[in-house]
Amino acid sequence: MTDRKTARLVDFHCHLDLYPDHAAAVAQRERERVFTLTVTTTPKAFPRNKELADRTKYVRAALGLHPQLVAERAQELSIWKEYLPSTRYVGEVGLDAGRQFYASFEQQKVVFAEILSACAATGDKVLSVHSVRCTKVVLDTIDARLPVGRGRVVLHWFAGSASEARRAADMGCYFSINVAMLRNERSAALVRTLPKERILTETDGPFTDNAPGGVGPADVKPARDGLAKLFQMGQNEIDALISENLRELVS
Repeated sequence: MTDRKTARLVDFHCHLDLYPDHAAAVAQRERERVFTLTVTTTPKAFPRNKELADRTKYVRAALGLHPQLVAERAQELSIWKEYLPSTRYVGEVGLDAGRQFYASFEQQKVVFAEILSACAATGDKVLSVHSVRCTKVVLDTIDARLPVGRGRVVLHWFAGSASEARRAADMGCYFSINVAMLRNERSAALVRTLPKERILTETDGPFTDNAPGGVGPADVKPARDGLAKLFQMGQNEIDALISENLRELVS
């Protein structure tokens, strides 16, 4: 990854194409040297994201098929597979067993399994994975479909149990942490138990932004500062840790 060592901050999960001005959002992340993984929710959104990201040093576009959209867009899996060879990064993908999306859960499982198998066949993919109310199923599917050494998983906005967190860490998963997680007492307590060497920061913007349209580097600073406080580390220490974790993930 070009010049990752000079990135000032890391945002490993956001949706730059959902901001009012997509191109401006990308340009600002580049200007402020925020390493950013901009995930997509449908494969049809990927080409424009990739076009903008390919002009930058610090922004990478991920190829996604969001579980919340599987009910209406499962047929786009063929498009997703067509684009897969053109990117190392995959996301947002995964499973969502929340009440609003549970009707499509069986279909989601089929799609997610196919995505993981395709990633395993291609190799060397880095995935940002959604796992709402179904962490065990997500981990079981990863275990079955993405063998160790065939890809790397970052669990976005992880909300599983302590035992599931330990299992995920044992499987080699990373965890991307946003400020909303750190403001929740239960979630913050869980984050405190995660291996420090597996932690990255994220915003999940624009969904966690207080100011609509805000895309500046300050968006990820509250998560970075919250982690520093949680782990009793200085700002330079936490920045160095996250930078090293990113380097290990993508190297």
